[in-house]
Amino acid sequence: MAGRMVVGSAALADLVRPASAPDPVGGHRVLPVVPELTGLLPNRGLRRGSTIAVAAGQPRRSGGTSLMLALLAEASRAGSWCAVVGVPTFGAGAAAELGIALDRLALVPTPGPEWATVVAALIDGVDVVVTAVPSTVSASVATRLAARARQRGSVLVPYGRWDGADVTLQVVRGVWEGLGRGRGRLRRREITVSARGRGAAARPKEIKVWLPGDELTRVIPRTMPSPGRPAAPLALVGRG
Repeated sequence: MAGRMVVGSAALADLVRPASAPDPVGGHRVLPVVPELTGLLPNRGLRRGSTIAVAAGQPRRSGGTSLMLALLAEASRAGSWCAVVGVPTFGAGAAAELGIALDRLALVPTPGPEWATVVAALIDGVDVVVTAVPSTVSASVATRLAARARQRGSVLVPYGRWDGADVTLQVVRGVWEGLGRGRGRLRRREITVSARGRGAAARPKEIKVWLPGDELTRVIPRTMPSPGRPAAPLALVGRG
């Protein structure tokens, strides 16, 4: 199943009601994330009611979409409902390979002029709401949506520029592995992710992780460094 495509307000209402029902993780105040990302978040996970922005950079180099998927994967595996709004190129296949449960994923590719209404409705009944940020969004609308997430206990994940987020994650560097001299196959990418925010997240942090290409992922530690050499990053690598 390629996720639930949501079209129209009636379909949205039908989705929000069952998503609001009790679920195995409904009472948990912090939803889990993959181990590599825990050090970037003040609660070592996605705290309900928080706004965790993923800054979008140059589409060809940023890795922001992969980071956003990695942010959702563990919560989805644990039973949370997720929604992705305003990302028409969202790859359901890539999401499934990272462990996102497509039967608990709502997709609203083109919300149109009612973007804020759609996002607000999903916040009322979905655990994690990812949304591309329209260039025209006003500060007052952004503030209202963040406040709604706090009240409803949802996690809002804006994808793009979003002032005032509790934490903003951004891929600042990335290097592909797999290509030789003019030949080969892209296999994975080492990326450097920075985190900055407010309160407990005010101190900037930075980590390196491996993002896979088209394979399933698991967490493995890299080999211990030799004396005088820096430690290699933890890796997300293929299981298959």
